[in-house]
Amino acid sequence: MKFSSRSIVCVLLAAGSLLGSLSSCETSKRGFPEMSSPSNDPDEANRRKLEATSTQLARINEGKVEYIMPRAQLATAFIREFNDGTVVDKTMIRKVQEGAKDKPIYYLVGLGLRNGMFRSMAIPLITSSDQSLYLNSNSERYTITSVGCSFCYFSFEKNRITGTTCGDDSGGSRCDLVVENTNTLFRRR
Repeated sequence: MKFSSRSIVCVLLAAGSLLGSLSSCETSKRGFPEMSSPSNDPDEANRRKLEATSTQLARINEGKVEYIMPRAQLATAFIREFNDGTVVDKTMIRKVQEGAKDKPIYYLVGLGLRNGMFRSMAIPLITSSDQSLYLNSNSERYTITSVGCSFCYFSFEKNRITGTTCGDDSGGSRCDLVVENTNTLFRRR
């Protein structure tokens, strides 16, 4: 009995398809309740709400920021968010707290260059009751573009960004601030 190479390929493809479909079948039944009662824990409800609209980036542990999302991934997201050729080479989460009694606000910050000019973007983060830091797509974004300034800083009042400051006081140098109402850093596409 002779088989052509074409018929062998067809048989192998059919066997592969059959094995692939069998391996994708569910062989165990995982039980879950048909109905569940909602949790009365407000922290859990708030956490679920944050996770539905936000992305967890880090958490605060004994006053220090522990990144959950790799910084390289944050830099890539900032490059996409700038969407103008800005190359982001540094990302960080910074705490801003005007006074000891004020509630701190954490900002996700990306620093980089476009055509040799300094660029920076900052987005306020949401702090949950368990000290997790979330980026919400409804959070405003603050973008600085330098004009003749080697480095620009955000200016704060009551823990909120209100303007910019140029790192060198040479004449004609400035930092332009643009504020947008939302961000698309990790919006699902």
